[in-house]
Amino acid sequence: MRGSLKSSVQRCLNREDVVILDSLNYIKGFRYELYCVTKACQTTQCVIFCDTSKERIVEWNDNRISAAGDSPDEAYDRDVLEGLVMRFEQPSPNNRWDSPLFVVQCDEPLPAHQVCSALFDRNALPPNQSTQSQPLSSTNFLYELDRVTQDVVTHIIDAQKTGVVGDLIPIKGASEQIMLTRTLTLGELQRHKRQFITYTKMHPVDDPGKLPNLFVQYLNNTLK
Repeated sequence: MRGSLKSSVQRCLNREDVVILDSLNYIKGFRYELYCVTKACQTTQCVIFCDTSKERIVEWNDNRISAAGDSPDEAYDRDVLEGLVMRFEQPSPNNRWDSPLFVVQCDEPLPAHQVCSALFDRNALPPNQSTQSQPLSSTNFLYELDRVTQDVVTHIIDAQKTGVVGDLIPIKGASEQIMLTRTLTLGELQRHKRQFITYTKMHPVDDPGKLPNLFVQYLNNTLK
């Protein structure tokens, strides 16, 4: 459910529209994910916490059960409700992903002016590397990245068939060579390939010609 909510927010969020996610959001890790989505979109956000006592929550839920009649889905099962209350992680203004935080009691009006000010009168937080989509250095960068790394993996597997441990394996397009300190499996090399691709997509290079050497350096450092 949280994944579905986050995907919906990502599709709707932009610098022009106001998006209201009216949900429990009771896990701070999920609120942090939403905060990162907001930063990636370079827009503002705030958290509105409807602070209500457990006793009143139980009362409201019991009233729903009574009113639901043949539609019990309108209310929470008592065990589920107890679990939600127990696992609830209350937002704190000291957490950057919970700030600005507006705490509203059930018998109080929404501080609409303050909420509007938080959304429209503040500068958006600048994105960082963990939230910003990095520009690719060329339109076919991902294709080249996958092709080059796969060529290196294939060359290493082929070289092992005739080579011995301790041999240096030259790689086309790389100034450095692979030091074959032990026999490498295809699964192991593919795993390192995926890790290198994940890192390189976040830190793309301007010249795809550097990719073979960078991958060789990565393998020599990780396959020791």
